[in-house]
Amino acid sequence: MGEDNRRPTGDDSLEVVEIETESVDDEGNLVIDDLLVAVDGKGKIVATDETVAVFTSEGDAVVDEKLSVTGDDGNLQTVEEDISVIEADE
Repeated sequence: MGEDNRRPTGDDSLEVVEIETESVDDEGNLVIDDLLVAVDGKGKIVATDETVAVFTSEGDAVVDEKLSVTGDDGNLQTVEEDISVIEADE
């Protein structure tokens, strides 16, 4: 069986993976989801930083950024969340 070079190597370094998706919701808003994931050398997720931005056709925007880290129980726990609402000038 061959070695999978895309996985962490077992050392103490962190690998950061970014996943970005774009879609249009039922109301016609553009939704962009940008997720950064930090993975340790054993392949476990240790932190995430997710930014979701929703842009309306009127020019309004809602940006939700959430930072989470792995807690003692092994589950991700939100440590900071910032929601910004930006209304277009009329």
